[in-house]
Amino acid sequence: MEAADLMKTAALAFLASGFLYAALDPAAINNPATRDSVGPNCTGAAVVRAQILLDRAHFSPAEITGSYNPNLRIAIFGYQSAHKLAMTGTVDASTWQSLDRDSERVLIEYTLRPEDVRGPFQKTPLTIAEMARMKWMTYESPEQELGEMFHLSPALLGALNPGADFHKAGQRILVPHIQRDVPLLMAHQIILSRANRSVTLFTALGHVIAQYPATMGSEEDPYPPGEWSVGHVEFTPTFYYNPTRFWNGTSLDAQAKIAPGPHSPTGSVWIGLDRLHYGIQGTPDPSRIGQPEKKGCIRLTNWDAMELSGLVRKGTPLAFRQ
Repeated sequence: MEAADLMKTAALAFLASGFLYAALDPAAINNPATRDSVGPNCTGAAVVRAQILLDRAHFSPAEITGSYNPNLRIAIFGYQSAHKLAMTGTVDASTWQSLDRDSERVLIEYTLRPEDVRGPFQKTPLTIAEMARMKWMTYESPEQELGEMFHLSPALLGALNPGADFHKAGQRILVPHIQRDVPLLMAHQIILSRANRSVTLFTALGHVIAQYPATMGSEEDPYPPGEWSVGHVEFTPTFYYNPTRFWNGTSLDAQAKIAPGPHSPTGSVWIGLDRLHYGIQGTPDPSRIGQPEKKGCIRLTNWDAMELSGLVRKGTPLAFRQ
């Protein structure tokens, strides 16, 4: 089935649906003429298009969902500020004009590979004791894995591909084109803003390199404002559970050791800061970015945390602002 046929099939399914995605049309998502205003309570093709374009511009909306939400609002404000546009918090005519300078298609066809469907997939345990028995904190389904690969919610992935068998190698599906080909500069400074719920990277001249929406620490142990710096980066980190710590302990004081993996409590990467037990991390649940958490450090989606990890080095200055 060709990409155009895939889009036609998806569009017909959306028209027959009474759910959130009823107004979605993949052809409209790809159409540069789709410039409906994107603001509070909006859903549909224009929202998906805006989320993908902002993601490609390194103003992450976290999960691409097809609906306006606080993470998208943060991305829009950041993009408008960096591009000296009126800060409306909506994708208006001038913001569309700027975003559409990126002329690449926003949906592309992808063929599932054997490694995409091989697994193993396993339900994430709910307790620390059960987690400690796992050898790898894996995805629960191919839809979750593909959602992380292409930065979208599993629900939207399914809506874009009605009837698709995500367990079948060779299956052709439509996915966001989130490929970013232009290398980014290394960060000169990082600003963590509690008020804006964002992690923003700057050049030496003060230009924004990238911005990510974040869960800003935890209720039990909020981060104190001040000047920090990056300590070390650890990929596929092991999680050391100690209930007397506000989040991540050490191998010496751990009461349980949780295997690494994308569904580990620390996600796919840990960016440690220059104060023990504090850091920026991925998350096993990208849909919860920005929501209050009882425990934990600064959380980003796994894909945003991975991008950030490649743009910092030991000693990169970091300022935490209220």
